[in-house]
Amino acid sequence: MLWFNKHSDASSRLISSSLYNEKTFYNRFEKDLKNCHSEIIIESPFITSKRLNLLIPSLQKLKSKHIRITINTRDPETNDDEIMRKDARFALSKLQHMGVNVLFTGGHHRKLAIIDRSILYEGSLNILSQNNSCEVMRRIESTELAWQMIDFINIDNFIR
Repeated sequence: MLWFNKHSDASSRLISSSLYNEKTFYNRFEKDLKNCHSEIIIESPFITSKRLNLLIPSLQKLKSKHIRITINTRDPETNDDEIMRKDARFALSKLQHMGVNVLFTGGHHRKLAIIDRSILYEGSLNILSQNNSCEVMRRIESTELAWQMIDFINIDNFIR
C-alpha cells in the first residue's frame, strides 16, 4: 500500500500495515500494550465496564510502569440511555481512580489508538466498548503517520 505524506522527502513510500477484526484485534493490541514504553492514547467514543474490565489488568500494569494513558471519549451525560450513561460513568471513575487522563470531546466518533507515538490503530472498532459488532482496525507501525494523526486530532493541546 502506498501512502503520500507532504512532510516526507520522498513523494511516496511503502508502509506495511495489518488488518484486524473484532476477533483478532484485542490479542494484537494487548501485545502492543505490553511493549509500550511511554504513552498510550485511546480515542473511543463509547466506554462500557464489560470491555474495560478486560483491559484493566493491562492498563494497571502500564500505570505501574509510569506510562501515561490518555482516553478521549464522549461525555457519558450525552448518552440517551440511562443504563449506558450509568455504566460509562462507573467505568470512567475506575480509569480516573487509576490516574488515567480522561478527556471528553463533544460529537466524538473517532476510533483509534496511538502507542508510543509510533504505532497507530485506526478503524471502526470502539476499543473501550466493542461487544458484538463486525469491525475493522488497521495497525500501522509508523512514527511519521502516528505523529500525523496526533497533529490532526490536536491531542497535544489537551494532554501536555
